[in-house]
Amino acid sequence: MPDADDVVTVVLPCLNEEESLPAVLAAVPAGYQALVVDNNSTDDTAGVARRHGARVVAEPRAGYGSAVHAGVVAATTPIVAVIDADGSMDAGDLPRLVAELERGADLVIGRRRPVRGLRWPWVARVGTVVMSWRLRTRHGLPVHDIAPMRVARREALLNLGVADRRSGYPLELLVRAAAAGWHVVELDVSYGPRTGGKSKVSGSLRGSVTAILDFWKVIS
Repeated sequence: MPDADDVVTVVLPCLNEEESLPAVLAAVPAGYQALVVDNNSTDDTAGVARRHGARVVAEPRAGYGSAVHAGVVAATTPIVAVIDADGSMDAGDLPRLVAELERGADLVIGRRRPVRGLRWPWVARVGTVVMSWRLRTRHGLPVHDIAPMRVARREALLNLGVADRRSGYPLELLVRAAAAGWHVVELDVSYGPRTGGKSKVSGSLRGSVTAILDFWKVIS
């Protein structure tokens, strides 16, 4: 059996995440490759990532989807995982998702289960409920979240042709996966507060609304 570091790359799209990265990278499972995509950070995101053993690539085109796509392209392993770099999700959950992929799933996503006491902004909560309901009823996907943590085979993911380069990337991925007949599996993952910095989405009402509008364009 090949070593894990020959199999799985963890893509971490980043915009000013120097505070949260040390803990996030420390939680990446042993043997997995960490790939930080620096999306025009003005802090020391890239330097922190390198000092903690991650490979770093720069993506000058702004947008979450741009950063994720750049990371998937740059990865050299057959399996890629994507998680946020803000510390809100535990990379230690990834082996369970990878195992499900290896059992035959085409795409495995995490359903966020908030830790006790987490203050999840109401706009983000409502947006997640509405979008996941739409994905279930219109696209037949067995999901209750919008794939903030996900694992897929790299070549298949690239061939899926996800084009959104903003916040709508995860939604378009799910819509295209459904259209392609992919076997999608959702597993519970822990969800806590970010460990540093400020959210680019739920950190402000404007950010949340912008993301929801991006989502709705994809699935409307």
